[in-house]
Amino acid sequence: MKVIVPLAGKGTRLLPLTKRVPKPLVRVAGRPVMDYVMDTVKGLDVEELIVITGHLKDVVERYIVDHYDVKARFVEQKTLDGTAGAINLARPYVKGPVLVIFVDTLFEADLSLSKTSDADGIIWAKEVEDYQRFGVIVTDAKGYMQRIVEKPSTPVSRLANIGLQYIKDWKTLFDGIAHVLDQPPGKGGEYYLTDAFQYMVDRGKRLFTAPVAGWYDCGKVDTLLETNRYLLERGGRARPPSGPCPRCTIVPPVYIEEGVTIHDATIGPNVSIETGSFVAESAIANSILGRNVRVVRGTVRDSLVGDDQKIEGETLQQSVLDAGERAAAR
Repeated sequence: MKVIVPLAGKGTRLLPLTKRVPKPLVRVAGRPVMDYVMDTVKGLDVEELIVITGHLKDVVERYIVDHYDVKARFVEQKTLDGTAGAINLARPYVKGPVLVIFVDTLFEADLSLSKTSDADGIIWAKEVEDYQRFGVIVTDAKGYMQRIVEKPSTPVSRLANIGLQYIKDWKTLFDGIAHVLDQPPGKGGEYYLTDAFQYMVDRGKRLFTAPVAGWYDCGKVDTLLETNRYLLERGGRARPPSGPCPRCTIVPPVYIEEGVTIHDATIGPNVSIETGSFVAESAIANSILGRNVRVVRGTVRDSLVGDDQKIEGETLQQSVLDAGERAAAR
């Protein structure tokens, strides 16, 4: 089986960090988001990754080649025309069933269903409250998709497509994508892969909607921090300071790498701090600090701080800081 991984997006909700760091390589609990996703496909017989690149494509390509022991093909999406346009770029290289994974989310899903289901495809989904952010699925009594609505204004369903799909009938999928690309674009001038799924269903194909045990969004600051909290509390990533921490109060869970210096500070809960960072006379809560960050007489709450940043005598709250730029969390 081949795995299509669309990575072309710019990650605008995590600016300014994503000017420098591709969204799938943003680190949460000390690891890039994409690492967690790749862990989940290790049990599958993956013939090839087809990676759809765009923003910071050289950084993405280098990371994948250096870190994953799997054959990878890179195809650039030069025009950001939506998810259907992205997957269409893989068409020349697909000759059988495919798994499509959008790697700005983490998930707990039973991918072995791809080996046992007799459906034409599987779309993993989870009920959500903020249904207006997602494509939501209306199913029949047996869990098969009847229709999918992209970012609805009314709650036709709260069952969100999480960005993980297995398509056995790959030919009809690409026929559907071709049909979508022949139509006027949808919201935001984009062509949606979900419309190709609707094409499949409208032609009698059976797409089963499978539940997930967990789904953790990494696409914007507040949900990224929620994912960090989950990984620290229940994902086995908690790591208290290993060295001396004079006059410190540590409020678990936290992830503190080797090479971090802390004194006269309150750290936690739900804080990740990476190697080379220095924190003194400060308070850090519900935040992610990258490598070589310096915080002195400061407060950081509900924020994402990139590598090599300095916070001295100030408060950073509900913000993203990187390369000397600061933006309110979106």
